[in-house]
Amino acid sequence: MGRAGSIYLIFVGLFFCAAGGGLAWLMWRSFHRASDQQGWKEVECRILESGMEERRIGKEVGTEYRFKVLYGYQFEGIPHTSGRYSLRGSAWSGSTSRPEALVEKFPEGSPRRCFVNPSDPAHAVLKRDSRGPGYSLWVPLLFVVGGSGIILGAVRGMLRENRNRERGARSPVG
Repeated sequence: MGRAGSIYLIFVGLFFCAAGGGLAWLMWRSFHRASDQQGWKEVECRILESGMEERRIGKEVGTEYRFKVLYGYQFEGIPHTSGRYSLRGSAWSGSTSRPEALVEKFPEGSPRRCFVNPSDPAHAVLKRDSRGPGYSLWVPLLFVVGGSGIILGAVRGMLRENRNRERGARSPVG
């Protein structure tokens, strides 16, 4: 393989390393945030409002829906309210099925458990984030390892080619 081919492979390897490394970092950050939530205090709360919110961005885009909630709780004797289902909030969807299911799961007036951040008691969620991304971290790391292997192979090929060229230049022409 020529020098240009090896340089191309080095860039391909760098792309795989960057993509895998970036995805691994995002997954680690998500895992770390979810792990921090495991230390949040579980307290009783009461659902004050539960419903479905809708929006329409433009004429060409269909209506989107999401779960909207407000609940009250006490932490260390101080009353608080929160409207967060999870840290990321409720996702918008083109279907009403998920928000409707959450409205049924968290009806107004019902007692539930929520999770309160002890360092900021005004911050609470009904659902903690999943630590699943941490258990799948090996997948993007495979891209980093594969990209590193591509780079290593290309550099070794370039070095081998240089050595062969030097040997050919030193050998006597007969």
